[in-house]
Amino acid sequence: MTNTRLAALGSEDPPLLSLTRRLLTLAESGLPSMLLPGGEAFAFTMAGREAPDSTWTLERRGTSIRYAAITVLGARFLPENRQRAVLGGRTAQEFAGLLVESLPTVTNLGDAALIAWAAADTAHPKLSDALARVNVLDEAGRPQYTVEAAWVLSALAAAREAADVEDRLTAARDRLLRARIGGGPLFPHATGPGLVPWYRAHVSCFADQAYPLQALARLHASGDGGDPEALAASEACAARICALQGDGGQWWWHYDARTGGVVEGYPVYSVHQHAMAPTALFDLTDAGGSDFGAAVRKGLRWMTEVPELAEHPEHREPLILDELGVTWRKVYRGDPKKAVRAARGLGTRVAPGLRLKTLDRVYRPVSVDRECRPYEFGWMLHAWQGGGI
Repeated sequence: MTNTRLAALGSEDPPLLSLTRRLLTLAESGLPSMLLPGGEAFAFTMAGREAPDSTWTLERRGTSIRYAAITVLGARFLPENRQRAVLGGRTAQEFAGLLVESLPTVTNLGDAALIAWAAADTAHPKLSDALARVNVLDEAGRPQYTVEAAWVLSALAAAREAADVEDRLTAARDRLLRARIGGGPLFPHATGPGLVPWYRAHVSCFADQAYPLQALARLHASGDGGDPEALAASEACAARICALQGDGGQWWWHYDARTGGVVEGYPVYSVHQHAMAPTALFDLTDAGGSDFGAAVRKGLRWMTEVPELAEHPEHREPLILDELGVTWRKVYRGDPKKAVRAARGLGTRVAPGLRLKTLDRVYRPVSVDRECRPYEFGWMLHAWQGGGI
């Protein structure tokens, strides 16, 4: 079967097709090392440390259920033998089964929603168990973090053909659409008051945009007749973040959900550039929305050009390390206790649009976070190996 996303990329920008194929190869080679001993769970992160002789070592740290579920969502697009290579000898459906079995101990709504989504997309026979756990954790009328609310909607949309989820689907849809402030195109960090302190309730992140626009697009594509209001909201959000995209292709990190502006751009995360923005925007296009391919390509190009580092040769280093099977996590300011983010968040609360440009001169974005997490590769596989909802 022809991969339409890669084929389109090849016709538009052949060098970027080569880069994407390189990244996909790296994802498949890097994920097995992120499995914990026993092959039944994924680490939270792989942390890199450089020795005096310039060699690198990687250390697995922590465990993450949600990153495992995202990896399943991406790995399911691979042929079975390659699924098994990535998932410790299991297929995507079999690994989803491990996650479903863990649900009695899962207390986080986002984790449960991702497991349900993975179970639905792999047609796992215990999907009903996963949906039941989501239902238990998603208390009616209780505000949720926007990312987790979006994952609930994506999970229910994916399960729509296999289970009766219409009432919950409607509630999840309406919750996301109502969360927007003043009908603006961007989404806040939470769907209602109480989860975020008042002084930063207006600040939302890139994930708060990418996952809702993806979920609403997938909702529109999942049902007969679609959902034009959901598609329009997805389209408006996508158009706004693309309009705000940096000159170097950067997907900025923090936004003012009231005004639709940028609060603070950094960190720039690799996963946003090569995976999260592409998978969300591709899903929107596949659902009948606009083609945001130019923005996807612009963001992907950042992975090798990285203007923040190119402008400071003493800090220049590659973010893609094929021999280690990693892409370094982000470029950031290195400011103590995220001082720039805090100052701009508080400043824009009082004066929307306030930039405090002096901070850009004092704290330059030339630091590299030498970590790599499984979900980065899971979403990469989902973005570039998928195609069609």
